[in-house]
Amino acid sequence: MAIDKRKTGGLTVGFLICAASLHTWAYEGPHIEEARKSRALAATCAACHGTNGKAQGAIPVLAGKPRDYLIEQMQAFKSGKRQATVMHQIAKGYDDRQIWRLADYFSDQK
Repeated sequence: MAIDKRKTGGLTVGFLICAASLHTWAYEGPHIEEARKSRALAATCAACHGTNGKAQGAIPVLAGKPRDYLIEQMQAFKSGKRQATVMHQIAKGYDDRQIWRLADYFSDQK
């Protein structure tokens, strides 16, 4: 039985495209999804701390601060160790994973 190369060529190309898509998802997909979630979560801070944490005026800048510092401050707000006008109430709404995401996001901003 002879194989018609014209018919199998399309299958090979299709297979390669699917494999490349899976490769991209497997290595970048979860990271991209994490970045989207972090960016969406950080957008909730923009009203006070500015876009990407680059506040203007009296509100503290978050962009570029060390990750551990940001986590420590959010935990202090959440526990009540650090007093604030609003942040102690806002911080209570975040779980630890969300605080880590926020800290990762803002520490990466320049």
